[in-house]
Amino acid sequence: MNAFPEVTKVKYEGPQSDNPLAFRWYNPDEVVAGKTMKEHLRFTVTYWHTFRCTGSDPFGGDTMLRPWDDGTESVENACNRARVAFEFFEKLDAPFYAFHDRDVAPEGANLSETNANFDSVAAVLKEEQQRTGVKLLWGTANMFSNPRFMHGAATTCNVEVFAYAAAQVKKAMEVTKDLGGENYVFWGGREGYQCLYNTDMKRELDHLGKFFHMAVDYAKEIGFTGQFLIEPKPKEPTKHQYDSDAAACLNFLRAYDLTDHFKLNIETNHATLAGHEMMHELEYAGMQGGLGSIDANTGDLLLGWDTDQFATNYYLTTQIMLVLLKYGLGTGGVNFDAKVRRESFEPIDLFYAHIGSMDAFARGLKVAANIIEEGAINNIVADRYSSWDSDLGKKIESGQTNFAELETLMLGKGEAAGNSSGRQELLENIVNRYLDRM
Repeated sequence: MNAFPEVTKVKYEGPQSDNPLAFRWYNPDEVVAGKTMKEHLRFTVTYWHTFRCTGSDPFGGDTMLRPWDDGTESVENACNRARVAFEFFEKLDAPFYAFHDRDVAPEGANLSETNANFDSVAAVLKEEQQRTGVKLLWGTANMFSNPRFMHGAATTCNVEVFAYAAAQVKKAMEVTKDLGGENYVFWGGREGYQCLYNTDMKRELDHLGKFFHMAVDYAKEIGFTGQFLIEPKPKEPTKHQYDSDAAACLNFLRAYDLTDHFKLNIETNHATLAGHEMMHELEYAGMQGGLGSIDANTGDLLLGWDTDQFATNYYLTTQIMLVLLKYGLGTGGVNFDAKVRRESFEPIDLFYAHIGSMDAFARGLKVAANIIEEGAINNIVADRYSSWDSDLGKKIESGQTNFAELETLMLGKGEAAGNSSGRQELLENIVNRYLDRM
């Protein structure tokens, strides 16, 4: 198989290189903050956008040139596509990939045939993993594309659709385990509502909680020890998604006693749709012990939908890496849930897109590591909160005082001590300075 004859293997050539098929910043073996870049970043190629995206949109049909794909939903074509995918992973030097069940294998006439199709392609995936050393970061089930899921999967009003979804996740978990997947992801594609007039929200959320507990139980039954992940998104395709942002997801997990079993997979474009910066969502999940992985993409701020573009903005990647270096990713990764633009239709564009974003994250990693190592931001933050290190601050934080005692204190003082500057502009200048140094 040689689907990408222009590419041998993408290698690191350094910042001065003008080779578009080489890394300028991503050097997998370079040690940064105690680990190699490869260990920090755990880059992951998504099967769906990279090998199933056709370029169609609501205003026009397919544009992508994919010579290896015969356009059919046959198992033979799916197996061939899998081999091409691993050629891409290998030439890109990507250590991980991720898939939905329907990305890799077509649905059959019934569930039994669908499962058989999945097994046939999974056998090829396993062979290719063994041949290349590329690993599965996570698997998941597509429970949003088929019309049966029009009202949702775990939150559907149709009990047999719930049962079908359970069977589909059961199979996807089995395949993920067999392929050595390190995580299993739940994205609630249609787990939400369009209209509250026809929605029993409590019942739907109760059913979602039961569904996740069934998944936890089955993981124990089959010995799957990978991390379960939930991916927040506030809207699309439903008007309101139940997993709307990190705070909503973590509240749901606490309410349904699932915090011991799930972490979050945070996506930049989804954070934007929720009215948050990516840094906010990462920090909120991280400080609650719920950060598990990220979807590395970005949206167009002039467009109000999920455009899933490749992230190449150094400010964004630096902000992301500042948080990831603080909390870590565990078994998660930097997952390129991103697609080339409709107009970037040639196969080689897949390499240009991934290389550029891998470099952007590598540079963000180096900048963030330098900022943390030299305390350029942390020292200013520590100084801003220094009053809380006083005896009074320690008493409040340890719960050793009360309103009456604090009132007595302030009646004696008459007024609070003056505030110090937030130094926002200085901090923004500091980040610029570190970017300039690279």
